[in-house]
Amino acid sequence: MENEEYLNALLSNDSRGIMIIYQVVFPRVRKFVIQNKGQQQDAEDIFQKALLQITVRYRRERFEIKENFEAYLFTVGKNLWRRELKMRKNRVTNDSIIELVPEERDLALSVLEQKRWELFTEKLELISENCKKILTLFFARTPYSVIVEQMGYSSETVARQRIFKCKAKLSDTIKKDGRYSSLEKI
Repeated sequence: MENEEYLNALLSNDSRGIMIIYQVVFPRVRKFVIQNKGQQQDAEDIFQKALLQITVRYRRERFEIKENFEAYLFTVGKNLWRRELKMRKNRVTNDSIIELVPEERDLALSVLEQKRWELFTEKLELISENCKKILTLFFARTPYSVIVEQMGYSSETVARQRIFKCKAKLSDTIKKDGRYSSLEKI
């Protein structure tokens, strides 16, 4: 299926198309969730939220999916699960307390995070290949000693300076985009 076909299946509630989406993408999301402290039920919930998020957002603003739909849906699910893990980590466990975050607000925040991620990855593609490579290593938490070796730098100090300059360049590129101000923290 093409991106438009997937989106149309979601918008029209086409059960055959949605079943294909589940068959193609859900196993990857389930695997990611289970490998990252989740259960089958968590994966099902996250996948459902991801589908809902994409559908609601696409109804409001006809955005373009630059990569393929399957990769996009997986990324949305992955980001939602990471957000859920972060919330669980910060949540106080008390069964008598009712969660006060409405579902609509939670959905809006996850859409905002997804838009931020899209802006970040789009601008990462615009910086130099050298900066892109070093920042990819840095964001993957690669040790400085490995970065020095892979990039051919003379020392960790040089690597740190280069990472700093590349992060500043990426940050400037992001901040110059008109969408940045609407995506800043609430």
